[in-house]
Amino acid sequence: MASLPWKRRVTVAPPSYNDSDQTETVFLTEGNLQYAREKGANDSNPSYQETSGAPVEAQSPLGYHVGPITIAFLNLSKIIGTGVYSTPASVLTNTGSVGLSLIYWFIGFLIAASSLSVYLEFASYFPNRSGSEVVYLEQAYPRPRYLFPVTFAVQTVILSFSSSNAIVLAQYLFRINGHSPTPWELKGVAVAGYTVATLLLVFQTRFSYHLSNAIGMVKLLTLIFVAITGLVVLGGHTSIQNPTANFHHAFDDTTSSAYGITNALVKIIFSYQGYENAFNVVNEVKNPVHSIRNSGGISLLIVAVLYLLANIAYFAAVPKDELKEASQIAASLFFERVFGSSGAVKGLNFLIALSAFGNLIAVLLGQSRLIRECGRDRQGTLPFPAFWVSTRPFGTPLGPYALKFVTTILLILAPPAGDAFNFVVDLANYPQSFFYFLMAAGIYLVRYRRGKLGLPRLKSKEGGFRAWDVAVVFTIAINFYLLVMPWYPPPGGATGGDVSFWYATYVVTGIGIILVCVIYYAIWVWILPHLGGYRIVHEKIVLDGGEVTHKLVKVSLESLERWNQEHDAQGRDLRREGESDAASPVEKEFGEKLKGIDE
Repeated sequence: MASLPWKRRVTVAPPSYNDSDQTETVFLTEGNLQYAREKGANDSNPSYQETSGAPVEAQSPLGYHVGPITIAFLNLSKIIGTGVYSTPASVLTNTGSVGLSLIYWFIGFLIAASSLSVYLEFASYFPNRSGSEVVYLEQAYPRPRYLFPVTFAVQTVILSFSSSNAIVLAQYLFRINGHSPTPWELKGVAVAGYTVATLLLVFQTRFSYHLSNAIGMVKLLTLIFVAITGLVVLGGHTSIQNPTANFHHAFDDTTSSAYGITNALVKIIFSYQGYENAFNVVNEVKNPVHSIRNSGGISLLIVAVLYLLANIAYFAAVPKDELKEASQIAASLFFERVFGSSGAVKGLNFLIALSAFGNLIAVLLGQSRLIRECGRDRQGTLPFPAFWVSTRPFGTPLGPYALKFVTTILLILAPPAGDAFNFVVDLANYPQSFFYFLMAAGIYLVRYRRGKLGLPRLKSKEGGFRAWDVAVVFTIAINFYLLVMPWYPPPGGATGGDVSFWYATYVVTGIGIILVCVIYYAIWVWILPHLGGYRIVHEKIVLDGGEVTHKLVKVSLESLERWNQEHDAQGRDLRREGESDAASPVEKEFGEKLKGIDE
């Protein structure tokens, strides 16, 4: 795009959200950043996004099948996976006491609610882009150009596995008939479960969401049943003797170990993960900010109440010392204590296995969109645009589904049970906390740049949302804490963590992955172009199915000026539409004002 001959700073009112014609892409320039105003067909406001990011898909190739109910169950199905059934024992062990354990479950709700508000504000700024963190990091940190997109894309591809949830699903399936599986039996069932989950999603998007809703309803009813049963036990209406015993002196044995407190917090955050799942499908939602704010907030509140009641149920039925030794079968112990070794226990274990299966479905739906957005935005990192972005032939993102399937199966089969498996699972947490920290801090950068553009602050009824500063700061602080505290040694010393080798190996490895991404970026975007006499630029392309994506290409220095003249700021080839000499509407407006000033 041709540059403008700025001779002095001119203040020009930017296009309003209420402009009558919002279908045309409009470009604005502020400093060394260029922004595109684009509007999607999901009844949202236009977005103003930096042009190095992937362009808006005005018509979602995945359709608009996500309504308020689906939003609620997308989040709920991902949150209520295996966490509330498998981690209460670990949280109790790390906190030491029943009282602190319950407080931690409430703190988990506050963390999730604060983070949800940050996501909502980002969604109000970019309401026609799916992919959540992909988009928000890209727009919060547009310079150095492509650095954060490249880094996030690489770690997302490397760490895009759901092996731990598939293993837990297999464990509960074996628990139904009381069989103790061999390691390879466990792996085989986990592979089969994940294969079925993937096959159920690849053929139709609408069916995928209906399936998620149906399983989500069963998961919700199961957790409600556990909560009600716990209240019945607490009231003394079962064979459980002294159900309030664990609540006397509830804070006895509270830990003073920083390592234990950190581990407990990580487990709690893991159990609440999923509140953000609907943000992966924003461009498939009509009026997304209003819909996700209401449905997402209600689903999180429901889950938080049920989580607390479920933990109270466990403490009412199972002695504290026995619960600490339960590892991943806390819920099964609860069922056995209340109902005995009967068919009811097998049925309830089946429902928990179904809950784990529903979590696999919800994660696949959300992360497939996130990975697809990585493909739309980062063709220099992820090759073969059609593979990542295309929705043919079934109207579903087959490429991202395939990636998730391959990485998950490898992580199920390759590492042996024990150290290797625990290490790989822990490895995904540290880079995730790093990017969550940057994303939360980046909200202030986006606010600042929007202020520089003169964009109005929209009210709630206009599709706007602004997170409370206390919630943003709290989110930043929590994620910073999760970056610092894993370095603190466990009580057992250097080898006292959940692996037999150095406890912080996964932290160093996670940092190493990020550094390798940065080095790769520097070589690919700066060093090689400098040596080869070319520049990396983005080109906007449209696939046969109507999908829109960016492709990063090499342009020689001799051809760079011509390229800029023949392409707009998003990389759209103006020659294809006979617009090679056209300027954007804003440039025309600015040019006329400058002309008047010069005269």
